[in-house]
Amino acid sequence: MKIAEIHIYQHDLPVKNGPYTMANAEVWALDTTLVKLVADNGQVGWGETCPVGPTYAESHAGGARAALIAMGEGLIGAEVAPMTLHRRMDGLLTGHNYAKAAIDIAVHDLLGKHLGVSVSDLLGGAATDRVPSYYATGVGAPDDIARLAAEKLAEGYPRLQIKVGGRPVEMDIETIRKVWEKVRGSGMKLAVDGNRGWATRDALRVSRECPEIPFIMEQPCNTLEDLQKIRPQISHGLYMDENSTSLNTVITAAGTGLVDGFGMKVTRIGGLQPMRAFRDICEARNLPHTCDDSWGGDIIAAACTHIGTTVKPGNLEGVWLAAPYIEGNYDAENGIRIEGGHIAVPQGPGLGITPDESLFGAPVASF
Repeated sequence: MKIAEIHIYQHDLPVKNGPYTMANAEVWALDTTLVKLVADNGQVGWGETCPVGPTYAESHAGGARAALIAMGEGLIGAEVAPMTLHRRMDGLLTGHNYAKAAIDIAVHDLLGKHLGVSVSDLLGGAATDRVPSYYATGVGAPDDIARLAAEKLAEGYPRLQIKVGGRPVEMDIETIRKVWEKVRGSGMKLAVDGNRGWATRDALRVSRECPEIPFIMEQPCNTLEDLQKIRPQISHGLYMDENSTSLNTVITAAGTGLVDGFGMKVTRIGGLQPMRAFRDICEARNLPHTCDDSWGGDIIAAACTHIGTTVKPGNLEGVWLAAPYIEGNYDAENGIRIEGGHIAVPQGPGLGITPDESLFGAPVASF
């Protein structure tokens, strides 16, 4: 089975009750890119990539489409096989994993439909039919975030990610303490996510002033060197997120004991094929991690959920979806939703999603 057609679409995803606030950005709307692959037997697969603006990571929506267009013609006639296709993409374009991920996801969807199996089966088999999710608060006033924490606890979320940074660290400490007052004794896990927004002095201060609060510190500072500097001085678990840009970096971080876990994005690392290898590395080192992405609709959500369900349950920190922050679904019947803080794994072959193509308009490029 070979790729016969590639169609690239642009679609806007407004942020519900925006903006969504992080240490380095305010996000009002997201520009997502969708890929439709058509095989020579007529079978169709869908992929998606959606960077959170141009400052969260080394990615942006225009770059995703430019990279896909640069590779498009060279992918026609390629075998529908994930590893073979990655090697072909790497031969056409160096880097740009976040764009290649859209092709990777579409290939898994297409191959699953062709074989009549789910993407989670292709990735090794599901460990459960319902995965835990977690809620990310955004940066906000301490009392507001504490109220939100209580709401999400009542809704059944097993984990809360508190966004911090981009303001006086005293406000972050106050927020952490007020959230802890609301969730103490509940069993809810806490992650404090700096999105690279703290100086090393701030990360050290937070850990020293909140020793009794059991949170993990996710990507508090900007660089690997910053993480290496604070690692021996903090009393909280340290997770890597934005710095984990490749399997090579993951192997180094895991092998040297730099981190206690990861916040991992499917598109950052290049799609489901490298995500599968990442999962296995973490299982070998018993490192917990998330299976999520920066943003996107049902296609990204389905991909994250499928890989999440194949993770050893004790290692899965959760699958984060943008679903609570956006209106509607690509697939009105089978769209991915969070209920009771958990996500049902999509049923059916491939991703289990059949998007309504009319939502996306005409393709911006076709091959």
